[in-house]
Amino acid sequence: MFDWPLDWIALLVAFAALAFARRTSDRLAEVQARLAKLEGARPIAAAPVVAPPLSPLQEPAEAPPMPPPLPEPTEAALQPAAMASDAAAEQPPLVSPPPVPQPAAGFEERIGTRWVVWIGGLTLALGGFFMVRYSIEAGLVGPEVRVALGALFAAALLAAGEWTRRKESISQIAALPIANIPAMLTAAGTAVAFATIYAAYALYDFLPPAIAFVLLGMVALGTLAAALLHGPALAGLGLVAAFTTPVLVSTGEPNYWALYIYLAIVTAAAFALARVRLWRWLAMTTIGLSFLWTLPGLDAGVETVAPHVFHVAVGFALAALIVVCGFMFGPAAENDEVEPISSVGLAVYLLGAMLVVLASFHDGLALIGFTVLVAATLAVAWRAPSAVGAVAAAAATVFLVFAEWALRDNPELLVLPGGALPGMGPNPLGASVTSHLVTAAIFALGFGGAGFLAQGRAHNAVVPVVWSATGVFTPLALLVALYARIAHLDRSIPFAILAVVLAAGFAVATEALTRREERPGLSASIALFATGTLAALALALTFALEKGWLTIALALMSLGTAWIFESRPIPFLRTLAAVFAGLVVLRIGHDPRIVGADVGTTPIFNWLLWGYGVPAASFWGASYLMRRHGDDAPLRAVEAAAILFTTLLAFLEIRHAVNDGDMLAVPSLAEVGLDVCVALALAIGLERLRERSGSIVHNISAVILTGFAGGATVLGLLLFENPMISDAAIKGGLLNILILAYALPAVLMLLLSYAVAGRRPPTYGNTLAAGALVLALSYVSLEIRRIYHGPDLTAGPTSAAEQYTYSIAWLAFGVVLLGIGVIVQSQRARLASAIVIALTILKAFLVDMSALTGVWRALSFIGLGLVLVAIGWLYQKVLFRRQQPAPPAQPTA
Repeated sequence: MFDWPLDWIALLVAFAALAFARRTSDRLAEVQARLAKLEGARPIAAAPVVAPPLSPLQEPAEAPPMPPPLPEPTEAALQPAAMASDAAAEQPPLVSPPPVPQPAAGFEERIGTRWVVWIGGLTLALGGFFMVRYSIEAGLVGPEVRVALGALFAAALLAAGEWTRRKESISQIAALPIANIPAMLTAAGTAVAFATIYAAYALYDFLPPAIAFVLLGMVALGTLAAALLHGPALAGLGLVAAFTTPVLVSTGEPNYWALYIYLAIVTAAAFALARVRLWRWLAMTTIGLSFLWTLPGLDAGVETVAPHVFHVAVGFALAALIVVCGFMFGPAAENDEVEPISSVGLAVYLLGAMLVVLASFHDGLALIGFTVLVAATLAVAWRAPSAVGAVAAAAATVFLVFAEWALRDNPELLVLPGGALPGMGPNPLGASVTSHLVTAAIFALGFGGAGFLAQGRAHNAVVPVVWSATGVFTPLALLVALYARIAHLDRSIPFAILAVVLAAGFAVATEALTRREERPGLSASIALFATGTLAALALALTFALEKGWLTIALALMSLGTAWIFESRPIPFLRTLAAVFAGLVVLRIGHDPRIVGADVGTTPIFNWLLWGYGVPAASFWGASYLMRRHGDDAPLRAVEAAAILFTTLLAFLEIRHAVNDGDMLAVPSLAEVGLDVCVALALAIGLERLRERSGSIVHNISAVILTGFAGGATVLGLLLFENPMISDAAIKGGLLNILILAYALPAVLMLLLSYAVAGRRPPTYGNTLAAGALVLALSYVSLEIRRIYHGPDLTAGPTSAAEQYTYSIAWLAFGVVLLGIGVIVQSQRARLASAIVIALTILKAFLVDMSALTGVWRALSFIGLGLVLVAIGWLYQKVLFRRQQPAPPAQPTA
C-alpha cells in the first residue's frame, strides 16, 4: 500500500510541476509582449487602403467609374508646386504614431486562460495519485494491476501532451500560448511515471534497485529531452527528478562508480539542453547540484577517491566543453568579457577537487587530479577569456591546499591558548614532501609563466590584470607554505635563495613589460610584478634573518610600493601600500614584542628599535610620497600606521628602559610620567604638522594623544601613582623622578596650550593651561614634602614649618607667574597667578589659622598681607596706571 511519505513525494512533485509550468508561461507572456513592442516600433509606410475581406457568399461590387483626366498644368502653375515640394523636402519625414497598446488581460481572461490550465494540470497529476490510493484502500485491484494502471495513465498523459503539441505546431515554440497546455500535460505524465516506477520499486519490490535506477533515470532524461519542445518547466522538473533519483533508489552498499557515471550522463544532458536553449539558470542549477553530489562519501576512505576524482573531472570537462563561452561548443563570447557562468562553473569543480584532496589527506591520485584540473583551467582561460575568473579561483584553491598541508603536519604553528586545533596533527596518510615540492614547482611555473605571457592578448583590461595577479600571488604563497612546512618558520638559507631567484624573475618580467607598447591592463600588470619583486626580497630577508625581520620587510614593502607609485601612478598601488601597513599592524597585534622574549636588555638599542623604528620611518616616508598625489583613504591608513608605530616605539622603549627589559612589569610613576611627556611632545609636533598638511589623521591623532596625556595625568600621576597615595619612593636630591613626572609634563602641557591657541576652541587651550597649573603646583608641593619627609612621602606628620613652607612656596609661585604675565603681557599667566594666590589665601584662613601656632601663624599672615599689598600696588601703578588729567590752561590777558 501507499504510505504517507509516498503521498507527500507525489504532492511535492506535482507542485513542482505546477511551479515550473507557471514560470514558463510567465516567461512566454513576457516574450510575446516584447515581440509585440518590437513589431509596433517598426516604421509604418503609407499603406494603400484595402477593402475589408469578403465573406465566401458575398460577390464583389462593380468597380466605380474612373474620373476624367486632369488638364496639363502650365509652367506658372508648376513653380508654386516646385517650391512647395522643396519646402516639403526640407521638413523632417513624418513618423507614424506608435501602435495603440493592447488592453491588459482582465480578471475573467486570466481565470479562463491561465489559472484553469494550471489547476487542471495539478489536478491531473493528483488524480492519478489519488486513484491509485483509492484502489489500494478499497482493495479493487492487485499491486500488479495498480502499477500497470499508473503506467498506462502516465503514457496517456504523455501521449495527450504530444498530440496537443503537434496540433498546435502551426505556431512556433516562441509563440506558444501563455497557458502551455501541452507542457502541462507532459509534466503531469512524467510526474505520474516517476511515482509509478518508484512505487513498483519501494512499495511492492517488483523492481530491483538497478532496474529502478535505470528506469527513473530514463524518465528524468526523457523529461529533459521533452523540454526542448515544451519549455523550461519540464527542464526544471526533469533536472530535479534526475538528481533526486539516487536518493530515492539506494542500497546498503553504495556504488560510487555507478552513481557518478549516471550523474555524468545527466549532467551532459542538462548542459546540452542549456546550451541549445541558452538557459543560464539550467546550467548553474546543474553545476550546483553536481557539486552537492561531491560531498557524500568524502570521509569514506581511500577507496572512494577514484570515483570522486572521476566525478569532478567529468563535470569540469563537460562544463568547459559546453558551458564556457567561446571555448569549444559553448555560446559565443563578446569582446573578451569575463562571463560569470563560465568562470563560476569551472571554479565550483575546482572547489570540489580541492575538497577531495583535503578529505583524503592529500592522496596521490587526488593530488594528481587536482593538478590536472588546475592546468586545464589555465588552458581553458588561455583560449577563452570569459573563464579567466576561474584562474583566480584556481590560485586560491592551490594556496588553500598547500596551506592546509603545511599546517596539518605542523601543529605547533596552530598553538592557541586552549591548545592546538583538534584533528590537525600529523597523519600517516599525508602525502610526501617530494610530491608536494614537484607539484608546487609546476604550479609556480605555470601561473608565473602564464601571468607574464598573457599580457597583451586581450582587449579587456581585467583579463591581463587577473593573469598577472595570479602569476605573482601563487609563487609567493607556495613559497611561504613550503617554508612553513619544511623549515618550521626558522632561518633557512635555501629558502632565502629561492626567494631571491623569484625576485629576480619578477624583476626581469617587470623590465620586459616596461619596454612594451601600452595595452589595456599593462600598467597594472607592471605594478603587480614590481610589487612581487619587493615581496620576494622581503621574504628573502625573512627567511635568512630572524623572525622579527618579517615585520620590517612588510613595512619596507609599503615604502617600496609608494616609491613605485611615483613612476607608475596606478591607484591600486596606493591601496597595496595601505594593505602592507595593515599587515604590519596585525603582526604586532599578535606579538607586540616582535621577537617574543628575545627583545634584549640594552636600553634603546634593542629589537624594539628595529621592529618599531624601521616600520615607523618606512610609513612616514610612504605617506610623504603618497601625499604628493592627493589625500585619500590609503594615504590616511599609512599616516595612521606611521603615528601608531612612532607612539608605540616611544612607549615600549620607555617601558623597556624603566623596567630593566621586563616588558610585563607593572606600570610605575616614572613610566607614567615619561609616557605623558611623550604623548604631549607628539601632540605638539602633530599640531604643527597638521597646519602644513591639513591631514585629518594628524588632526585626530593630536586630539587622541592629548586625551591620552590628560587621562594618564588624572588617573596615573594624580591618583594611582601619586607618591602621597602609593608607596613610590622618591630617591635622589633635587634632581629626582618628580621632575620627569610633574615638572616636565607641566611645561609640555603649557607649550601645547600655546600651540593650539587660535587654532582650536578656547576651552581646549584653557583646559590644557589649567592642567599645566595643577601639575606645577603638584610638583612644588611634592618637592617640599620630599624635603621634609625624605624618600617616603607618607611617613610622619606634617609640621608647622612644613605648612608655612607650603604657603610661602605657593605665594612665591603666584608672584613668579604674575611677574611673567607682566613681562610678556600674558593675561593667561596673570589669571593663573590670581588662582594660585587665591588658593594661598584659602589655605591661610582654612589651614594655617588652625594648624599653625605662635610665630609661624604670624609670619604666614604677615607675609601674605605684604604680598597682597605689593600685588595691589603693582596692578595700580604698572598694569592699570591712570594718567592724571592735565590742568586747564590759564587765560591770558
